[in-house]
Amino acid sequence: MKRIAVLTSGGDAPGMNAAIRAATRTAVERGVEVIGVRQGYAGLMHGDFRRLTARDVAGIIELGGTMLESKRCPEFKTPEGRALAIAALHKAEVEGVIVIGGDGSQAGAYALSQEGVAVNGVASTIDNDLYGSEMTIGVDTALNIALEAIDRLRTTAFSHRRLFVVEVMGRHCGYLALTAGLAGGAEVIVTPERDLAPPTVLELLHQAHKRGKRHAIVVVAEGAQTNGAGLLKYLQESGETFFEPRLTILGHVQRGGHPGAFDRLLATRLAARATDLLLRGEVGNLIGLCHGAATPIPLADVVGKIKPLPAELLALAETMQL
Repeated sequence: MKRIAVLTSGGDAPGMNAAIRAATRTAVERGVEVIGVRQGYAGLMHGDFRRLTARDVAGIIELGGTMLESKRCPEFKTPEGRALAIAALHKAEVEGVIVIGGDGSQAGAYALSQEGVAVNGVASTIDNDLYGSEMTIGVDTALNIALEAIDRLRTTAFSHRRLFVVEVMGRHCGYLALTAGLAGGAEVIVTPERDLAPPTVLELLHQAHKRGKRHAIVVVAEGAQTNGAGLLKYLQESGETFFEPRLTILGHVQRGGHPGAFDRLLATRLAARATDLLLRGEVGNLIGLCHGAATPIPLADVVGKIKPLPAELLALAETMQL
């Protein structure tokens, strides 16, 4: 290959820039030109390209977000949209593509591969819901941001004998809520996979109060049936007064800021491996973390599959809430 493209798609994640840097420098070191695609699949469809050199990606490894920007693009899901993207690639004489993103992004990568485009994906999403990869780019940083918030909220909860409902990101997957809740010592954790009804949450809090607790933390994923605002309303209207409830929604703050060391290293490893395999002609794969190694998994085995929460962590959540 003489020229490849790199794009970031879907929700941004801390470490995406490190992945862009690694893919670019891996290709350049082998004498291959790199084209950066602005705004994900939307930019791919409209030929919004820029050349990337080793110097262009200097000084970005520590930056959050993505220098190439990202944009959701439902038009790419249509045959007409993909035809535009493939035509743009041919016009720019691009021979291979690296897609950095989560499940929707990798579904797009698989669609391209089915139409003859040489493509490899890099597992990147703070939700950690991408099938086939034990950990994805951005998860560790987002988790530590959520944990810091929980730790800070617990100090004020103790001071005022309050209950804090902390809503974290996770529309379909509760990994962030589960792990942040476990690491932060939450009294109750609610996820889409462990979707506790408000009366159950109230009963668990009541039991905690009986055991002598004078403050509490409830961590809830945004995708739970009853989100943070709904749970707060229920608790306020329940008539129970043993805790004074407050709500904190962390939202997109979990995506921003500098990636931690783990995410910088993970992004560098996965993207370098994806690019190396692409240049070797080993394509149609997602590169994820499996048993500690940057491992190719066929995109066909990834797309459309649901990654369950670890049973061990779910069991721990039951035990630790005592």
